[in-house]
Amino acid sequence: MDHEDEYTDDFVSFLEVIWGEGYLSPGGPEEVGRILEGLDLTGMTVMDIGCGSGGIALSLAAEYGAAKVIGVDVEDPVLTIARDRAEARGLTNRIEFVKVVPGPLPFEDNSFDLIFSKDSMIHIPDKEALFADVFRLLKPGGYFAASDWLSSHDGEPTAVMKRYMETEGLSFRMGSPERYHEALAVAGFVDVGLNNRNKWYYEVAKRELADMEGPLYEKAAAAAGKEETDRNIEIWRAMVPALEIGELCPHHLRGAKPG
Repeated sequence: MDHEDEYTDDFVSFLEVIWGEGYLSPGGPEEVGRILEGLDLTGMTVMDIGCGSGGIALSLAAEYGAAKVIGVDVEDPVLTIARDRAEARGLTNRIEFVKVVPGPLPFEDNSFDLIFSKDSMIHIPDKEALFADVFRLLKPGGYFAASDWLSSHDGEPTAVMKRYMETEGLSFRMGSPERYHEALAVAGFVDVGLNNRNKWYYEVAKRELADMEGPLYEKAAAAAGKEETDRNIEIWRAMVPALEIGELCPHHLRGAKPG
């Protein structure tokens, strides 16, 4: 299946001005730490689904002690950046970045101690097939720890939500917390947990928008161009109302594969 790259160099540059080098979704290293709270990655073999420009995969090895990290993504531009960063940090012996195509991931059953993903599964329409594949890839006793952009329901989006999604312009395929929970449970996961991060990100997104419109504008425009910066300001102006009504509701996700 052909895939048209959505994360252009300018888009990546803009997001990294807002969220930090290597981070293409909110919260930076602190939010990654919250997703992984209570898990010891020392010596683990870890997959990062939707690794983007590599910041989290590098952190999983360098800061969290994973022995081997495989980052997967469908887009070449971000993978090129990620590989360059791994080489610059001397981590190529512990980190591999792999281009994949949509669908089942090309790895053996029971290969990973932990599968991580941050805000990238929104691009995958079939959540049920995704979580079944994640379950297959995990070793018995392994963990799935992630975050993703969810919708508060599976019905027709409100006008506010539609405006946000149209303004964003990405291949978003949202699901509700209920759908995610059921899909994880049906896949075989136990101790399934979801944590709604809407209130947190609503406050953060308002500050981000104010920064974009003010003190960060010139820096973002220098890094990504004025057109890209203005485009993203419009996205945030549409996103904040969707967060305010609670329909756009990022969640943390957790599940364990029985040992």
